[in-house]
Amino acid sequence: MTGSGAEAGGPGSIAASGDIGVAVTGDGARLVTLPAEAVEWVRRVDAPPGAGNLPGSASGVFVGRGDELARLNALLTSSGEAAVTQTAGVGAVHGLGGIGKSTLALHYAHTHRHAYTVVWWLNASTSEQIVAGLADLAMRLCPQWAAGADVPERAAWAILWLQWHPGWLLVFDNVEDPRDLRHYLGALPGGHHLATSRTGTGWHTIAPTMPLGLLGGEAATDLLCTLALGPVHTPRQRDEAASLAAALGHLPLALEQAGAYLFETGTPFAAYRSMLGEVMDTATAGVDPERTIARIWHHTLAVVERRNPKAITLLEAMAWLAPDAIPRSLLAPLCPNVRELGEALGTLHAYNMITFSADRRSAGVHRLVQTVLRHQQLAATAPDALPSGRRNAEHLLHEALPEETAPNEEFEHLLPHAVALAETTPPSPPTPAKTVNAWLAVARYLGRQERNAHAVPLRVAILAQRERVLGDTAPDTLVSRNNLANAYRSAGDHTRAIPLFESVLAQRERVLGETNPHTLVSRNNLANAYDSAGDLDRAIPLYEATLAQRERVLGDTHLDTLVSRNNLACAYDSAGEHARAIELHEATLAQRVRALGDTHPSTLISRNGLACAYDSSGDLDRAIPLYEATLAQRVQVLGDTHPSTLISRNNLAYAYRSAGEHARAIALHKVTLAQRERVLGDTHPDTLISRNNLACSYRAAGDLDRAIPLFEIVVAQSERILGADHPGTRGRRGNLASALRAAEAARTGGDESRNPGSGTR
Repeated sequence: MTGSGAEAGGPGSIAASGDIGVAVTGDGARLVTLPAEAVEWVRRVDAPPGAGNLPGSASGVFVGRGDELARLNALLTSSGEAAVTQTAGVGAVHGLGGIGKSTLALHYAHTHRHAYTVVWWLNASTSEQIVAGLADLAMRLCPQWAAGADVPERAAWAILWLQWHPGWLLVFDNVEDPRDLRHYLGALPGGHHLATSRTGTGWHTIAPTMPLGLLGGEAATDLLCTLALGPVHTPRQRDEAASLAAALGHLPLALEQAGAYLFETGTPFAAYRSMLGEVMDTATAGVDPERTIARIWHHTLAVVERRNPKAITLLEAMAWLAPDAIPRSLLAPLCPNVRELGEALGTLHAYNMITFSADRRSAGVHRLVQTVLRHQQLAATAPDALPSGRRNAEHLLHEALPEETAPNEEFEHLLPHAVALAETTPPSPPTPAKTVNAWLAVARYLGRQERNAHAVPLRVAILAQRERVLGDTAPDTLVSRNNLANAYRSAGDHTRAIPLFESVLAQRERVLGETNPHTLVSRNNLANAYDSAGDLDRAIPLYEATLAQRERVLGDTHLDTLVSRNNLACAYDSAGEHARAIELHEATLAQRVRALGDTHPSTLISRNGLACAYDSSGDLDRAIPLYEATLAQRVQVLGDTHPSTLISRNNLAYAYRSAGEHARAIALHKVTLAQRERVLGDTHPDTLISRNNLACSYRAAGDLDRAIPLFEIVVAQSERILGADHPGTRGRRGNLASALRAAEAARTGGDESRNPGSGTR
């Protein structure tokens, strides 16, 4: 029985109140509640003509992509969604960017911008950057309100505006994980979504893809000649350019970098090509494109260093940070004054090694530049030392780390760079304790913001360093391992969470003892993870053991004991042992009322659990009034769109259907589904429950035309999100099969036993 009140140690629930709640991310979504004033601005504000934020002009050189541009237009026109990915196979640049995906997207956006109300470009390598980009849209459209709001609030406003005002284009640039877009594609159907990504996998359930390969030989030569020489050149120069373009692997980014260097320095094509040959004398005939690119940039950077050595210091540090939105203020500690900082960044910009934001307050570095620079730094540094660029980047993190009570905006600016440092941690030496503590501070900030799922990279890095420095079983290592498991669980990743919880439990049993309170917390968390994954055969014995130990060690009425008693009661109910569940829920509810009060959130969990148990046993006369009372209390205490309130609303609708009150059930299920889609996202497990329950209510009311399409959607989503063998997926597959049989019987006039399908609380 999903949503019946099982509890676990770890992050708390999201509380909300107000007019409209909006989920600003996908998995692990954070609910932001917008006040009535903000909602009114959403309705009133229209986009000015030509509104957009495209990161560059379409007047530059663009060759060899005419067919791709036409195919992209056809794809978006037909489906509304498209992902431009890097093609695989012969000639592909394995694992690196620079193939020209963003350039193609930019030219499409410029070419067709007048067909859209708004064209908005989002850096999308992480979910946090998507949120920041949406926040910028709110600032552009409604600065009079957005100036006083924080980043999540502005992002929520933008999502609501896009829902109200169709006809826009969103460009998600450099998507690292296609799943990051699932929430936005589901919540925003009123426009076109265009994504670029280095990965060609993981898109089959998200959007149709258009792989993009290397430029052809003629197009590559045209591009290099135009960048280096302009429109006028001799046949001999063209032949030399063709030879150099072939040596560069026809990779657009490599061609652009070489063209900028050749134009700036006046170096002939043949001389540039001969320099590449000298540094690659020992390479095999099939040179890895990554090495080719690295050698190009080696020569470009030599010129930069001669002009401004401080520019190289900055760039080597920037290689370890997030590629986009690196604030000038973050880099300032590496330069003695504003003038030197500006000159160093200006030199890098002149050679296309960085880009500036529109307001020039931040800079960006291409990911390929970062990759090459990190590799070069590591190769030139002793194994037991950190590269100077890495040391400088960590120093910048230390200097910029806000106090815990600082405004959220300060953490938001630093967040992507802290994550980047965590994700690019060198294998040796150990990370300094000051850096690990900075990661921990940022992870705790995410926890305070109810965004634990986004802390996974930080928690991974923290655990790796704890294991290396403190050992596998040190208390702080076990805490870090437990925190990572909780982050995975918040992200719905039970496959990773469960082994970690198992490891922590085994180690705490060995180190702390079988009945230490920390060991009992781990045992409860593991049982809860089993329960969430649908594995009651392992969850129930573990719940029972934990309850017995907590009663013996902590006492019968300790709050942790009551948590275990509640969790075990819920598991019994899920397993069909309703009498045992009712007895345990009644006892827990009475104890919580005495210990915590009648309206404490934990008391409401027990009251909801008892109502579920009555419902499961067929006692609707007791279940429905208790559901109604719990819903009213949760609305009053937690707010109308709090996830626990939505659980109560779902459960009450389920009970109405069981009682044959189909109209009331359908109305309440529709409200709950809409709220869960807004608050949790389109494919959150609880949203799937509501979608299945609404389909079951349609079926029970005899409306197969509405029930069957909804069953088909929820089965496909459940197979993708939960897995084909998850109990919920199997039940929904059975619901669909039963509905199809009923439809066939109605069509042929045969008999079909009435079975409205099994909903889920």
